Amino acid sequence: MSEEHEEYEVEALGVEVNVQPIELYKVLKIANAVSGGGEAKFAIAEGYVAVNGELEQRKRRKVYDGDVIEFNNEFYLVLCDQPVTEVVEKPKKAAEPKPAPRAKSAPKPSKGKGQGAKAKAGSKGNQASKGRSGKPAAKGPADKATGRKPISF
Repeated sequence: MSEEHEEYEVEALGVEVNVQPIELYKVLKIANAVSGGGEAKFAIAEGYVAVNGELEQRKRRKVYDGDVIEFNNEFYLVLCDQPVTEVVEKPKKAAEPKPAPRAKSAPKPSKGKGQGAKAKAGSKGNQASKGRSGKPAAKGPADKATGRKPISF
């Protein structure tokens, strides 16, 4: 079984581009077939664009000199006098090892049993009783599910 290819003669508008390959949505923008890239991408994704007679839904499909794009009952012929440039993919960054978390410094030994405990409790209690705004934080039981304390304004 052989495939038959029918040839059609259509009137196409020439779209001159300065680099090839070029992405499909950009050709539609250059041809002023759409008002912007978002509209071009939407039209392609929804199946309103054909390239060389075949439905195309890839927005970034590479298009070359001589390709015919059909959109909105109009035909566009891609014209480019520049040679095909190699598309070099940017190397992905290798997963760099994360630095080890810094060890917290050991607590300083207290000078006296009673004195160190009082100073420690006093400083923590003072911080905990005030929020970021400097107002005293709300007191009450913490929510069992989240562990958050209620706040009041």
